[in-house]
Amino acid sequence: MKRLENRHNSDTQTAIFEETSDTLSIADMLKRTLERTITSGEDMTRSLGQTARNQKLPPATLIKFLIAAEGGSLAKELHRAGIDATPAAVSQRRRQIPPAVFRKVFLDFTSSSAYGQQNHGYKGYRVLACDGTTVNMACNPNAPSFVCNNSAPKGYNQLHLSPLFDIYDRTYFDAVIQPAPHKDEPGALVEMLKRNDFNRKTIIVLDRGYESYNVMAHLMNTPNVYFVLRVKHNHSAMREIARLPMLELDCDIAFTISTTQTNEDKRNRHIYLPQPKKSKPGSTTRRARWDFPSPYTMRLRIVRFQLDNGNFETLATSLPRSFTVDDLKEIYHRRWGIETSFRDLKYSAGLVNLHGKRDDFVEQEIYAALTAFNFTSRIVKETVVQQPTDGLYAYAVNFKMAVTLCKEFLNNPNMTGKEVMQKISRHTVPIRPGRQDGRNLRAKGFGWFTYRIAA
Repeated sequence: MKRLENRHNSDTQTAIFEETSDTLSIADMLKRTLERTITSGEDMTRSLGQTARNQKLPPATLIKFLIAAEGGSLAKELHRAGIDATPAAVSQRRRQIPPAVFRKVFLDFTSSSAYGQQNHGYKGYRVLACDGTTVNMACNPNAPSFVCNNSAPKGYNQLHLSPLFDIYDRTYFDAVIQPAPHKDEPGALVEMLKRNDFNRKTIIVLDRGYESYNVMAHLMNTPNVYFVLRVKHNHSAMREIARLPMLELDCDIAFTISTTQTNEDKRNRHIYLPQPKKSKPGSTTRRARWDFPSPYTMRLRIVRFQLDNGNFETLATSLPRSFTVDDLKEIYHRRWGIETSFRDLKYSAGLVNLHGKRDDFVEQEIYAALTAFNFTSRIVKETVVQQPTDGLYAYAVNFKMAVTLCKEFLNNPNMTGKEVMQKISRHTVPIRPGRQDGRNLRAKGFGWFTYRIAA
């Protein structure tokens, strides 16, 4: 089976792998790939001069330990992993490994462990969703992640994670981590667009938080990238969209953006984007940010449709007419996959139970959790679940148990890939389509180290 080594050039495995006595399973191949990328991360650490060769806890061991760690205390997790080191030694060693090493392991594994047929997605297009989520930390007023305002006078610490998530492959494609006081989701998306080569046609699906002229211009100027963006249609909508009638439609609009306000610009009804020069970066400057020449002509396809409850939704897209309104509805509906992935990342991959207080330690654990998520997701895709012949529901893999078993697989050299896939296939949950539940939004606390879960 051919392995694709280019960075983000293709989707991950989708073909069913038939195991024989003289071949390795997909799980074994993925484990070997992950171990190779961890070794390359160790080489990067040594090239930075951060650590010596002779040591009791080498970087590769520590990186693998954090990827496979669960929610228990450090002492318990070290015992489970069979590592003869103290929690203090782990903390000292972590200071020598920059978060960039963990990011390299995450990206290298995501790109190099691609197996099977290509063009998995929607009509041959890869579909990526972008959104943001927060990771709560122990309180440290001296850290860049410390947030203190009128609504939280005592303050708290958070990092903000902005990833690109492959909806159909169910893996994280790339990610940017920012301190919560300086979070900039549109800026994070632009950064990921600049640093990735999209050698395959890709659709990026976005919610209203990314609605800006600058983001749309960056998306349209990135080769092989198209977008589906939910936009406002009320009094705060973009001017050209607000002028459209409130009914179902599929039309094209064109307008010109300008950073000047001359009489000619006003006569031509250019959209004026003021560019603050001395103000500090903030929400206003992010909204008015413009990285392109002026004047700049932009053309968009606007699709508006009515929901079952009578409300309207409006989408802006750069996709051609070969994508119908129903196609756009389906693509945007799939965006919810990134929201459910955040739940699995935090509560299945263990990102709510951190093992460090420093900002750089938490960044390490975020990239470790992303790597563990992708490792598990790719094994789950190859696991066959036997469906009941006369059951009421179809069944899918229990992802939480799959994460636990995959982490055990990483720590246990005697467990085979075939064995872990068989164990995963025995832990299933019913698929109940059409179920809905209201979002219960509430503040989340930090699980202190002395009161950790027993698992």
